[in-house]
Amino acid sequence: MKNSTHLSSRLCTAKLQNSLPLKSILVAFAFLLGLLATVSAQEAEYAKPSWYFGVAGGANFNFYRGTTQTLNSDLTVLSPFHNGDGVGLYIAPMLEYHKTGTMLGFMLQAGIDSREGDFNRVTTYCNCPTDLKTDLSYITIEPSIRIAPFKNSFYIYGGPRLAFNTDKAFTYKMGVNPDVPEQVPQELKGDFSNIENTIFSMQVGAGYDIALSSNKHKTQFVLSPFVAFHPYFGQEPRSIESWTVTTVRAGLVLKFGQGSLITPAEETIIAPEPIPYTFTVTSPANTPSDPVIRETFPIRNYVFYDEGSTEIPNRYVKLKKSEVSNFKENQLETYVPKNMSGRADRGMTVYYNILNILGDRMQKHPSSKITLVGSSDKGSADGKLLAESIKTYLTDVFTIAPVRISVEGRIKPKLPSEKVGGVLELELLGQDDRRVSIESNSPELLMEFSSGPNAPLKPVEYVIVQEAPLSSYLTLEVDGANEAFSTWSVEVKDQNNKTQYFGPYTKEKISIPGEAILGTRAEGDYSIALVGTSPDGSLVREEQNVHMVLWKPSVIQESKRFSILYEFDDAKAVQMYDKYLTEIVAPKIPTNGHVVINGHTDVIGEAENNTNLSLARANDTKTILQKSLTAMGRSDVTFEVNGNGENNPLFGNKLPEERFYNRSVVIDIFPKK
Repeated sequence: MKNSTHLSSRLCTAKLQNSLPLKSILVAFAFLLGLLATVSAQEAEYAKPSWYFGVAGGANFNFYRGTTQTLNSDLTVLSPFHNGDGVGLYIAPMLEYHKTGTMLGFMLQAGIDSREGDFNRVTTYCNCPTDLKTDLSYITIEPSIRIAPFKNSFYIYGGPRLAFNTDKAFTYKMGVNPDVPEQVPQELKGDFSNIENTIFSMQVGAGYDIALSSNKHKTQFVLSPFVAFHPYFGQEPRSIESWTVTTVRAGLVLKFGQGSLITPAEETIIAPEPIPYTFTVTSPANTPSDPVIRETFPIRNYVFYDEGSTEIPNRYVKLKKSEVSNFKENQLETYVPKNMSGRADRGMTVYYNILNILGDRMQKHPSSKITLVGSSDKGSADGKLLAESIKTYLTDVFTIAPVRISVEGRIKPKLPSEKVGGVLELELLGQDDRRVSIESNSPELLMEFSSGPNAPLKPVEYVIVQEAPLSSYLTLEVDGANEAFSTWSVEVKDQNNKTQYFGPYTKEKISIPGEAILGTRAEGDYSIALVGTSPDGSLVREEQNVHMVLWKPSVIQESKRFSILYEFDDAKAVQMYDKYLTEIVAPKIPTNGHVVINGHTDVIGEAENNTNLSLARANDTKTILQKSLTAMGRSDVTFEVNGNGENNPLFGNKLPEERFYNRSVVIDIFPKK
């Protein structure tokens, strides 16, 4: 070891004894458990303590990283040591404060903290194995914030660690070269130099309290298994070289505290005071409702596809083969597509069933045929795949003979939205043109008096039925019910003392249909009683008298609604509907009727241009209807024409089908007022 190892006469062969032996821990735990066994049970009940005292014990699993070679001023070993591990003892008295059912608390532990371990064996250049063992130990002080996130027995904690070094001894061993058996192994003991006497770092951990005593004992014991993590930063034992220590600690805390006596008087004092609330009753009234509307909804002959996909989008309703026999156009509310909300629900429910409507009609008319033309900017082959996906659905689910369905692929639709030279919102128009057009020469599939590649499918007719308005319900509002009552119910008593019961409820506002109380009676006087159960189990009762009237649907003549569709930025597409408006719509306008015509557009383009475009569409429609009525010798109908532009859209504008349906004119026909 000459020239690389320096020995000193001061080399210490003795070292400090290891931290408190395991036997001491066992004695301490046995003593505390003995205290637990000697506490006599009481008949009285005690609250859980807020202050706890005890002892924590466990094992430190120490992980060494970095390099050490100069052990002290007298000893520099032949080869540096890297990494290592070991297990040391941890034992500390503890103090803890936390109130039961709260989140925050405080912990303090101070005791013996061993960070001993062995470095990984190193072989020197002379082929001699060397080992280095450390007895690193501290007195540690660890204050922590205790957090019970769920306000129960589980807690996490964290805080600083202040440690004072008590043992810095090492044992260095160098074995013999197997090729030189006459060598003598060496063992050197001493103290590390340049040891940091004070370490400031941090620690985080988690534990769980297990009660060992019932609330019949004033002195209550708790056992808490815990695990903690002490990261390496701040834990460099020496002021030289790069040795760091990371520690995972696992152990148990045995702690005890004294609870306060719970007396009947205390129970009375902590009983909650009555919580204020207000009770409001709104009685049913026969309020007129909106008129019945019979709507004829057009079916655009397009199915739009998502970018990058040749699958039919999920927003379109797809049936199972077993569901086909139950499908009916006039009951489409049974087949509502996913993620629908808002004003457009009714219309989009119809449109997103387009494939089922088409399949059902082709089943009913076996001679009908269609051509599916897929359009994709990725090429005609990709467009044909779009068309094939619809053909597969119709043949597999509706069992339509494949020979009745032809498929084609194109780059652009025959009537594209994206025009040559156009500059307006090309991305949205590109989405419009990724579609499959349904073409047919079979009149039983198409709208009356229409033909050609843009011909819409036959529209669907349905009735918007009157529903009882909210004012026809008995409405009860209990402001503050969530705090005042665990539950509350309603008692309804008529003049003959016949009582009906409703509830229990937990919401602050509920509505009961007037018909559920009145039955067939046109009206009547009733006593409405609120019966609430307070959190402490007591009952609260309050009554109000109301007069109730049974709601009945208005007896009125229904109005009619028709819609006609346009291509993008086009006000002349109404020509396709000329005969439809003349022979279908105009004859349904009643004598002295009133017609409201609303033109609409999507959001593509300038707002002013869209307003003018929608008004032009509405006026074209009015002109055709007036001309038809004049030919019938009629001048009794009044008209109201509006151009809404992109304001007050009928549908959304995110999806191409929504934008297509916003390019429309809606015709509402009302009877004489």
